[in-house]
Amino acid sequence: MFTCFTNTSILKRAIDSGRVTINTHNFREYTHDKHHTVDDYTFGGGSGMILKPEPIFETVEAIRGNTEKTDVPVILMSPQGRLFSQAVARELSSFNRFIIVCGRYEGVDERVREHLATDEISIGDYVLSGGELPSMVIIESVVRLIPGVLGSEESALDDSHVAGLLEYPQYTRPAVYRNWSVPDILLSGNHAEIAKWRREQSIERTRQRRPDLIEKIGPGLEAGRKLEKTRKNKN
Repeated sequence: MFTCFTNTSILKRAIDSGRVTINTHNFREYTHDKHHTVDDYTFGGGSGMILKPEPIFETVEAIRGNTEKTDVPVILMSPQGRLFSQAVARELSSFNRFIIVCGRYEGVDERVREHLATDEISIGDYVLSGGELPSMVIIESVVRLIPGVLGSEESALDDSHVAGLLEYPQYTRPAVYRNWSVPDILLSGNHAEIAKWRREQSIERTRQRRPDLIEKIGPGLEAGRKLEKTRKNKN
């Protein structure tokens, strides 16, 4: 799964350029029985299997070496974790290193959560078979924020959710396709007016599609929007 993921597109270029290193580790390599057992039945009964604590602890400790726990975050992918967002991606991008533990089966032994993980993250309120895909989501989001990874530094600044809003509509050639025209403002060459139009479109699109984001930004957004409209009316 990870070999394909890390050998594609932006992520591959980031690795090839030395801007990021991604290593995968198999819990089974840190087991001590002939069957390389990483899971077992739950105490107290119940369906499904739980990942054992020993191979997870030993894997993380081998990766971390003598580094203090607080220096290298250990993120447990979990449906009980805090919800992943662009803000969390920016937070993680400030670390030189972090470790992601991908759960499987019915979850992990609680002692992993209590005594090893420093953070728990969920990518949404739904259930997957394991933490591999969610971990890829986190990696992709964080790597994009590393300086030099994207072709243009401005690309990451205009993405949806970066400023708390959805991205404005974007167009490319041809200017007219099947009688659908690109908005005239984008062809005007007036960069100040284009910036204003894009800002207004971001606000409207967010209001229509994700009103919850508008509520999070607060009244400052509304005040700025009303001021801009007043200026336009006066002109």
